[in-house]
Amino acid sequence: MNALDIIIKKRDGLALTRAELYYFVNQYVAGEIPDYQAAAFAMAVYFQGMNDVETADLTLAIVESGDQVDISAIRPGEIVVDKHSTGGVGDKTTLIVLPMVAACGLPVGKMSGRGLGFSGGTLDKLDSIPGFDTQLSSERFAAQLREHGIVLVGATGDLTPADRKLYALRDVTGTVPSMPLISSSIMSKKLAGGAQAIVLDVKVGKGSFMKTVEDASELAQRMVNIGKETNRQTVAVLSSMDQPLGNMIGNALEVREVIDVLKGGGPADLIEHSVTIAGHMLVLGGIADDLEAGKRMAQTTLTQGYALKKFQLLLSLQGANTAVIDDPSLLPTASLRQPIYAATKGTVAKVDALQFGEAAVKLGAGRAKKSDTIDYAVGFEVLVQVGDTVNVGDPLYIIHANDAAKIAQATMQLQESVEIVTGAVESLPQFLGVVS
Repeated sequence: MNALDIIIKKRDGLALTRAELYYFVNQYVAGEIPDYQAAAFAMAVYFQGMNDVETADLTLAIVESGDQVDISAIRPGEIVVDKHSTGGVGDKTTLIVLPMVAACGLPVGKMSGRGLGFSGGTLDKLDSIPGFDTQLSSERFAAQLREHGIVLVGATGDLTPADRKLYALRDVTGTVPSMPLISSSIMSKKLAGGAQAIVLDVKVGKGSFMKTVEDASELAQRMVNIGKETNRQTVAVLSSMDQPLGNMIGNALEVREVIDVLKGGGPADLIEHSVTIAGHMLVLGGIADDLEAGKRMAQTTLTQGYALKKFQLLLSLQGANTAVIDDPSLLPTASLRQPIYAATKGTVAKVDALQFGEAAVKLGAGRAKKSDTIDYAVGFEVLVQVGDTVNVGDPLYIIHANDAAKIAQATMQLQESVEIVTGAVESLPQFLGVVS
């Protein structure tokens, strides 16, 4: 068995065996297969694709290239459910969903990542909370999950080193948009992190990596198929990302909105989105009989304050200042605020999530490259959604910044981000389908 034969076999459109995929992945991680052969392999997969069994075998090979977390040993006899979002603008649902689910008695141990590009990362939001420790040891992760049923951290140990190498290579060889490679990359991290059941939030639209329902459906189906092939219950929800989710974009601003929701306030779209994702998790975890029952349970944790208490517990356990719950001004706050007003009367026909996401990166709320530093205070407060009616002079959004020049830049960049028309416009749907 050698790398060249495997590349040729895939180039010619033949299915690879589990042994061949394990060999290729292990030899690549060990440095025995050079980058140029791995690039040729990725390009062959890009053009020829993979069947479900191949994709699952590739995923497991990536999982077994590094450390793995054994969740089942931490909470024996219980199902620990994970969630994953493919990334969106203003998507802070993890910080709401986890406390809701944990408050219903379903343990959640989640490893999240940092943001790159216009899609914000959960760890960056947590870093905006004074004192919050996202880098727990494996032992502390296990103890907190065992005793309290909730933990939210960055990746512990050396998880999926093969994925890190392959992703870096794909990024510079034009092979990122390959469905088998995308789905194996996402699912390998979930499996290595110990997920026993997985709810996938697959974003669709301008502010996501999947621009069409067709592409998002294919990605969702592939990831669900990996779950089936690896004996993990998996559900994928297709959700709209043509406009930002909620009102806030930017790390500390989004944490403020999370606290508002957990206190019983917050925007309706963010509440509905969070309740629905939590409902799916509760069904997979065996806590709820069906989605509607799961949603009712999740909603109750908000109205009765149980989710807020779980969030406070999470902050306390991981070293954060819990006073931010009652005094959000303790979070990083921008020195400058610039409202942008409607110049015409009418109905909002567009709130471009991609434009707001890209503008947030330029403000300093996200990273254009991994080495960039983040300004946790900056971002946008979006005050309108598609379908809203506005009058001349109504505020459309507010820029939060620490640099007047960046306010001017954002104002120019967002000139066409909100479109107002005459006549009625239907509001955008929250969800576009479910794959299970």
